[in-house]
Amino acid sequence: MMTKANFPQYDYNFHGAGYHKQRQTDPRIADYVFAELSEMDTVLNVGAGAGSYEPDNAYVVAVEPSQTMRLERSMSGKFPAVNAVAEQLPFDDQSFDAVMAMVTVHHWHDINKGLAELKRVTKHKVVMLTFDPAKLDRHWNVDYFKDVVAAEVQRYPSIADLVEKLAGNATVIPVPVPFDCVDGFQDAFYGKPEAFLKPEVRAAQSAWGFVDKDTELAYVKRLKHDLNSGEWDRKYGHFRKMTSFQGGLSLIVVNYSKK
Repeated sequence: MMTKANFPQYDYNFHGAGYHKQRQTDPRIADYVFAELSEMDTVLNVGAGAGSYEPDNAYVVAVEPSQTMRLERSMSGKFPAVNAVAEQLPFDDQSFDAVMAMVTVHHWHDINKGLAELKRVTKHKVVMLTFDPAKLDRHWNVDYFKDVVAAEVQRYPSIADLVEKLAGNATVIPVPVPFDCVDGFQDAFYGKPEAFLKPEVRAAQSAWGFVDKDTELAYVKRLKHDLNSGEWDRKYGHFRKMTSFQGGLSLIVVNYSKK
């Protein structure tokens, strides 16, 4: 089994086109993020992607290494991003009041080095939105997309490891996913399984890039069959009635006391 240390990297230059249409800022999730950044005047967004969850009331600088994703930012009306990686941020120590990292840490080549860089450039706070790998099997997708979920579990560092490496006054906040979530990660469709039949939805979820095409199509074929036959609803129809879902989505907030 692959470990996080040697898991292959997802190529956003190849796969990132159209990402901004599927992965948008969900206002309910954003409330959790913005509450932690509300008093921060300067914010660095590391692994910024198309720019989701960037606050409007702060001076934000974005870092994004993928050319395709930097183009996606322009398509979603965001300001340009700096071409850099988390492991080597081109900024002085304590350059920003806060650093944000939204569902990005599992893409980094060297997580320890990236976390050290986040600590180095912030004055006060790191705000990280991520998924707890121990809670990624909490809904029906583990039944239908076994290898996709397994890839996610292997890629995401544990919450405990992140808190330990960030080494500050940490709070971990579970973030519920609303039924009509507009940020198209897997848990966003816990009650709308038909969405996974759409190639553009799967293409905006990087874990699908770690299963071969035949496996992907077999998973989709089985889901489509069970939706048509009513089997999915017999087993999992209660998810359609849930107004929100508490899976692995978590907000890690680490405060530092800087002299």
